[in-house]
Formats: sequence, C-alpha cells, structure tokens
Amino acid sequence: MKHSEFGKLWGADTISSVGDGITLVAGPLLAAALTRDPVLIAGLMVAERLPWVLLTLPSGAVVDRVDKRRLMAFAAVLRVAVLGLLGALVALGHAALPLLYGVFLLAGCAGVLFENAASTVLPATVGSGSLERANGRLYATRTLGRDLLAAPLGGTLFALAAWAPFTLDAAAFVLVAVLCLTLSRTVGAPAPGTRRPLPAAVSEGIRWLLHHSLLRNLGISTTVSNIFLSGILAILVLYAQERLGLGSVGYGLLLTTIAAGGIAGGLLAPRIAALLGSGRTLRAGLIIETLSQLALALTTNVIVAGAVLAVLSLHLTVWSTLTASLRQSLAPPDMLGRIHSAYRFLSTAGMLLGAALGGIVANSFGLTAPFWLGTAGATALTLFAWRPLSDVRARRPPTRSPEPPQRTARRDRSRRPQSR
Repeated sequence: MKHSEFGKLWGADTISSVGDGITLVAGPLLAAALTRDPVLIAGLMVAERLPWVLLTLPSGAVVDRVDKRRLMAFAAVLRVAVLGLLGALVALGHAALPLLYGVFLLAGCAGVLFENAASTVLPATVGSGSLERANGRLYATRTLGRDLLAAPLGGTLFALAAWAPFTLDAAAFVLVAVLCLTLSRTVGAPAPGTRRPLPAAVSEGIRWLLHHSLLRNLGISTTVSNIFLSGILAILVLYAQERLGLGSVGYGLLLTTIAAGGIAGGLLAPRIAALLGSGRTLRAGLIIETLSQLALALTTNVIVAGAVLAVLSLHLTVWSTLTASLRQSLAPPDMLGRIHSAYRFLSTAGMLLGAALGGIVANSFGLTAPFWLGTAGATALTLFAWRPLSDVRARRPPTRSPEPPQRTARRDRSRRPQSR
C-alpha cells in the first residue's frame, strides 16, 4: 500500500464523512426550528438524496475525463461555499427553508462527485493486493465518523449555536480540498483517449457493466438486496418502539450497535475474505441476510434484535468492501468512474424503491410484514446469486476500455469482458 497517497485520501474521506454527518444532523434540527410540517422537514432529505438519482450516471463520465484530484477539491470548495453561506445567514437570523433546500441540494451534488472520484482514485493509491484492506478502512471510518462521532457533535453544536455546525463543516472541507490537491498528479490524472459526447460515454459505461457477467450479477444482487433492506430500515424506528418497546435513548443505542457492526465489518473484511475467499464470503453473506430478516420478524427481544442487526451491518459492510474492490480490480481504469456510477445508480434506485415499499407493506399488512417479505426476497436472491458467486476472484484490470461501437464488430467482441 502506498501509505502517503492513501493516507491523504483516507484523511480527506474521513473528514468529509464527519462533516456530512454533522450537517445531516443539524439540517433537520434547523428545519424543525423553522416549521413543524413533517412533509416540509422530510423534503430536506429529498433535496439531499435527489442528486444521487439525477447526477450519478453523468458524474461517472465527468470523473473519467477530468483530473480527479481537482474534481474532489472542487466538490469540497463547493461545500465550503454553500455551508459557509448557510452558517452566516443563520447567524444573521435569515434562515429559511428554501435556502436550506438549496444548500442540501448543492451539497448533495458535491457529494456525488466526491464519492465517485474518491472511489476511482483509490486503486492508484494502493497496490493491487491492498484494495480490500483499503476499502475496509474507508468504510469503517465513514461509519465511525458519520454515524458515531458526527451525531452527538452535530446535536451539541446546534444546541450551543444554530450556525456553529454548518460553519465547522465548511471549515473542515477547506482541509479536505487541501488534502485532495496534495495527492500526486499521477493518482488523479484522466486516462488518455478520445473524449466522447457525455450521453455516449454514459451509455458505454452502462453497456460494459451489463456485458460483464460477474459485475452485472453483483449489481443486480446489491439492488435487490437494497430493496428489501431499505424496506425494513424505513420502518426501523417504529419496529424499535412498538415491537421492541424502546424509547428514544434505546433507539439511539440500537443505532450505535448497528454502527459498531459496520465498523467491525470494515476492519475484518480483508481477513474474512482471505480466510474464506471472496466468493464464499459473499455467499455466506446472503445466508446471513436471509436469517437476519427471519430473526427480526420473529423476535421481540431487544438483545437478540440488537445482535442480529449488528451482524447484519457487519455483513453489509463486508459485502460493500468486497464488491467495491472487485469493481476496481476488473473495470478498465479509463471507465471506472462510469462503471462505478452505473452500479451506484442501480443500488440507489433499489434503496429508494425499498423505502417506499417498506412503508406501504407495513401500513397494509402490519409492522413485521416487511421482514417476512425481506426473508422471502433474500431467499430468492440467495438462490439466484449462489452459482454466479461460486468463483469470484479479482483479476488484473484490462489496460484498455472496450473499443467504441464504430469499430468493426469483430474487434468489439474481442474487447467485450469475458463472462465469469
């Protein structure tokens, strides 16, 4: 592992995660101080997540054709500007919901660009044999920063002064921008090649993903999994209150337990993969997912539910670590941004669909219905993905992307990724 380059990226990503977490706590608190309308408050989260639907695909094409260091720095500076403006206006007493929506929308756009670029830069900062370890560390510190450190910090700062969390977040992103710009130029340099029109470039990345049997099956599996997992997470607070009998403090502890499982998953992922192999680890994860949904549907015991959710969170982080490492290992370097963005678009769509489905199912058939549906869905997913995951091995990435469609059909087929 190239310690200095990865250390800069790791530091920038960790600070970004803490800053995002602080804002995601303080933003709803500010919205609640401005209105008590639940629809208007929920609209804040819609504004933050909307770019992940609208911008994810084109962002991949942008990442592949520009200097990734500068793009990450630009995303950080954009967040400095909008969060600093918000902090200043809140301090002057000019806070308003339209302003808050606009800030969260722009910060969300910056987050899409930063996350995609960071994922694409990572392979150049570590050796080919260190991707799982590097991804595991990134996922672990993202969870630690966003879910454990940022939540109490953001709430405390907002209680002291409503402008403080946004101003601190803006200051933190100044450091993020500096770290990104100090990365080696070779780390973030765009791959040589002819720039194609943006729609054609996006389409090329989607086609590559769909033609690669392993990454296609992993993308489908992740999307389907997200549908059923988001279905239970969407009603988790009601499950904790009505099924487990927890109050607000107990629910907070339950979320802490989930975060702890995610941190453990990020740290243990490379060791588990080395012990079992990536294919066996992913298949074992599908079994864990199925049994977790079943256990949560049956239990009313807080300790059992907490333990199950911690193990489930560990599995999800291990899954994310291994699948990210496989994408980075198998995708052509000059197409990694587009392939990652296509994969991320599918998984995000699954999350949004699942959140809506979970609420509808719980309202129509009872609070445990999403868990029973998730058990059935995870069982079907295990049967679907079991064979494709039987021989998962990271390989050296192609040195070139597939030939453009205008070349001869014979050459196109020769560049198409082989089924695995």
